[in-house]
Amino acid sequence: MRTIVCMKVVPKTEDVRFDQQTRTLDRSGAENEINQPDKSALEMALQLKEGHGGDVVLLSMGPSFFEPYLRLGIAMGADNAILLSDRAFAGADTYPTSYTIATAIRKIGNFDLVLCGEESSDASTGQVPPGIAEWLDIPQVTYLSQLNIEGSMARAKRTVKGGYEIVEAPLPLLASVELGCNSPRFPDFRRKRWAEKEFKITVWTAADMGVNPDKIGSKGSHTTVDELVELPRPSRRMQRITGSPEEEAVLIVQKIKEAFGS
Repeated sequence: MRTIVCMKVVPKTEDVRFDQQTRTLDRSGAENEINQPDKSALEMALQLKEGHGGDVVLLSMGPSFFEPYLRLGIAMGADNAILLSDRAFAGADTYPTSYTIATAIRKIGNFDLVLCGEESSDASTGQVPPGIAEWLDIPQVTYLSQLNIEGSMARAKRTVKGGYEIVEAPLPLLASVELGCNSPRFPDFRRKRWAEKEFKITVWTAADMGVNPDKIGSKGSHTTVDELVELPRPSRRMQRITGSPEEEAVLIVQKIKEAFGS
């Protein structure tokens, strides 16, 4: 069984800044990490590999500095890693992103399962996994917490408002994995050294994939950002209010009005 895990590298939440000129995320100076739901997706893929055999392929789209994070995924147990890297991919919203990744998945071929994190911490749209499934014309299950493979069918538990539901779908299947549904393993030390020093990551450009140039990057994007507003950090200063309950209530209302300028 071949499982493809889509992995994104994101800036740590506390380091996220926005470029007011380009109206995009400013990653310069930010410390990066593997998107946490994607690590849950990788752990699920590795558990399925242990139970059913096959291989796990990591797939990511981004600049060359993503490579160390793919190597970390290899150290955790993935078998192969492919990075889609081309300046033509820059500025993509969820539409060209899902198209580009789906094109790469077709090029990989012979897949049974595509696992993604439920959403990325930098954009939090949750649109890319369903978009990939649509481009590939395969079934999809979102907010997945458990997955069992029985022959050519998948039995999945997914989170819904107020509880969960059990669904079945044929393979090949795409699923977006819920954050916290498992505990991603730590990399094996020896495998980590091998991944860092010897493993060769496959890099595909737009030309390698034969993508439609009108459907990738900023040219293929259907959304624009008109304005970015950075909210001020709330004051953490503690104030002590004393008096009778009635006096304290009046002072609290007064403080709230002052804080909101009314």
